Amino acid sequence: MPQDVTFDLPFKAPVSDHLDSARERHLRWVWEMGLVRSQAGFEEYQSWDLPQAAARTYPYASADDMVVLMNWFSLAFLFDDQFDSGSPDRADRIAEVARELIATPLRPAGTAPRVVCPITLAWAEVWAQLSDGMSLTWKTRFAASWGRFLVAHTEEVDLAAEGRAGTLGIEEYAEFRRRTVGIHHSIDAGERSRGFEVPAQVQAHELMARMRDLAADTIGFMNDIHSFEREKRRGDGHNLIAVLHRERGGTWEEAADEAYRMTTECLEEYLELESHIPVMCEELGLGTEQRDQVRMGVEAIQHWISGNYEWALTSGRYAAAKEGPAATAELAGRGSLDDLLAV
Repeated sequence: MPQDVTFDLPFKAPVSDHLDSARERHLRWVWEMGLVRSQAGFEEYQSWDLPQAAARTYPYASADDMVVLMNWFSLAFLFDDQFDSGSPDRADRIAEVARELIATPLRPAGTAPRVVCPITLAWAEVWAQLSDGMSLTWKTRFAASWGRFLVAHTEEVDLAAEGRAGTLGIEEYAEFRRRTVGIHHSIDAGERSRGFEVPAQVQAHELMARMRDLAADTIGFMNDIHSFEREKRRGDGHNLIAVLHRERGGTWEEAADEAYRMTTECLEEYLELESHIPVMCEELGLGTEQRDQVRMGVEAIQHWISGNYEWALTSGRYAAAKEGPAATAELAGRGSLDDLLAV
């Protein structure tokens, strides 16, 4: 339990043909940018197989864009793991770096970061590439979602630093998890990966807004289930199973079963709303080209639900048992073997 927990999805994301070639280029970049600083850290990072996650969630990206997306995944995941529960003073440094990451999309592309560390340098480079060719509307939407995600991350770190991790109630946690999972901007990147943009009036429609929220809930809860063993080793209480176990008592298996039920409920509601997309397009009077953009926007959501799920089943990041330096680090409350916040 519970990385091998499976879900019945009615759609399956294809896998990019560029996976292998892009992975090779990506791993060289990760090492050259200093996003791993030890051989043990590099080997642990490789076991996560983030390139597979990018290839499944953005299956239609070009060969060059696939490398950019893999590079983005690496800095986001590695930053997420920089907090050490044994050193709560790092919360201030994480907040400082997070503010820099939030500011980057609001500056002219290519602007050098004011706060310098491997994470901020990598993001400045990646953002210049990721935003290339996209409208100001898209950039603003992405920046807002990205900012909310990073603010939520610092809130999560602050709770842990104050010894209050795992103190949120179920409803409060569910709302919080929707922000910390970082799916809204990840779906936005699906538009960049195929060179289109969902019409603004569609993004503003209550149906699409609710679908995006439900996708975030579904993916966040799936992730909590699949990552539970890792987070339990680290003493991380920000996990749906842990919250349910504390709030309702009972066994861990019962908490996992309830987490599964909640996840399935979110997925079913999402699928029900997805069936109303044609009605929304008719209501908004969309033409053929705009309807095609909406179709690809919905596919971007599907790719994230399915692609992230398929990756999580096999990723070494969520392995139920680990040995060596990675296991030692996790038992000490760390998610990363290397410090990426120092210059």
